[in-house]
Amino acid sequence: MTKQPSATVRLACELISRPSVTPEDAGCQALMMARLERLGFQLEPMRFGEVDNFWARRGDEAPVFCFAGHTDVVPPGPLERWDTNPFEPTIRDGMLHGRGACDMKGALAAMITATEGFLAVHPDHAGSIAFLITSDEEGPSIDGTRKVVEALEARGEKIDYALVGEPSSKARLGDIVKHGRRGSLTGKLYIQGRQGHVAYPQFADNPIHRAAPALAALAAEQWDQGNAHFPPTSFQISNVHAGTGADNVIPDALAAVFNLRFSTEQTPEAIQERVHAILDAHGLDYQLDWRLSGLPFLTPAGALLNAGLDAIAAVTGVIAEPSTSGGTSDGRFIAPTGAEVLEVGPVNATIHKVNECVAVKELDQLAAIYAEMLRRLLT
Repeated sequence: MTKQPSATVRLACELISRPSVTPEDAGCQALMMARLERLGFQLEPMRFGEVDNFWARRGDEAPVFCFAGHTDVVPPGPLERWDTNPFEPTIRDGMLHGRGACDMKGALAAMITATEGFLAVHPDHAGSIAFLITSDEEGPSIDGTRKVVEALEARGEKIDYALVGEPSSKARLGDIVKHGRRGSLTGKLYIQGRQGHVAYPQFADNPIHRAAPALAALAAEQWDQGNAHFPPTSFQISNVHAGTGADNVIPDALAAVFNLRFSTEQTPEAIQERVHAILDAHGLDYQLDWRLSGLPFLTPAGALLNAGLDAIAAVTGVIAEPSTSGGTSDGRFIAPTGAEVLEVGPVNATIHKVNECVAVKELDQLAAIYAEMLRRLLT
């Protein structure tokens, strides 16, 4: 007889079947809220702009343990490259396939079933359990978690522990947990030149020639040495555009986009000052616009990190490694409020890829890890 999928896997399938490409939620949050309402959570939908979010809380005492996550997913890409429809969840060879299976509808399902299981045993738990869910993590991240946190802060409602379900694991569930993230600072650079004929460069000012040494200097700059928790700050050029398309015209401008991922050794202001100094030293006529996506944060050893490491070891036998690697997450909006933030989620090998998938067994283990963390922190 074929074994029926667990409650966690069934809920993950329900979520995957809803095509919630950013900023659409496609009914995922309503499904989650219905489950939470039956558990006695007070629900507060929060829509900002085109983005659906919700805040749910059970209890009115501290500490507040908050599950944080997102229902939105990235576009599936060419459907013909998928082995099965990305929004028709399919289980084969022990893997659940579908867009969002790993990032991060599997973790959302584990959060719900972990909470259900925990409350069945501990209905009178200490503190409060909360959910902060958005549909704008994969997009601009302006009207999502950032706005919800601002609303909570404005009324003095604090999160003590935030568990983010991003796919943090590398080779097997629980081998890596993220207890911090680097900051992200993007620069959009516009360098002015003067158009002319390539045969008469004396009558033109080539912005490509002017920009090349400056960009090379920025790429070669040693920004810092990092520290015990963060690698050195990195600079990467992601886009360069110049030219008219003709091979005999010197263009009049060059546009470039670059990004710095920086550690707690740096501030955005210090980075900007050094970038401008390098550009000024090369005598460029330029305009530079900055966008700060998030500051670096670090959750030191404490109640949340210890609960996560101990829960992973108890459920899987894995000794997890705390890390700050990878990109940004919505944890960057929660950490500045003073909350301890930890990211624990599935193996990230297939996130944002064709045929995204997650191990069925690991989804059940993830739910058990989340429930064990609740037990350790709220009983």
